[in-house]
Amino acid sequence: MRIAGVTIPDNKRLEYALTAIYGIGLTRAREVLDKVGVDYGAKAPSLSPEQEKKIAQEIEKFKIEGELKREIAANIKRLKDIGTYRGDRHSRRLPVRGQRTRTNSRTVRGNVRRTMTSGKVKIEKK
Repeated sequence: MRIAGVTIPDNKRLEYALTAIYGIGLTRAREVLDKVGVDYGAKAPSLSPEQEKKIAQEIEKFKIEGELKREIAANIKRLKDIGTYRGDRHSRRLPVRGQRTRTNSRTVRGNVRRTMTSGKVKIEKK
């Protein structure tokens, strides 16, 4: 089963399988399944073509995948252009929402270790 260009996993419960689509979380997936009248525990291969079509129609009502990614990128670019603090944090690849940076900012920065010995070339012993 494919929705919005994303293949839905066959081996997972449908409520979790729908979260493979960018912009669809667990709450929204359950909301869609409730509207369509499909059980959360159903798996993708067991659905009828009509049910698949209804699920796809419900999901298409939301901003998902490329459209949502473009909107988020545009919002970040706008923050950078007008020179806000948040935009500056985005451009420097640092945490945006007030987290401390002396430690624990690995999620945004990646595993960058900036200590005296990190990145130092080891000298061969003679």
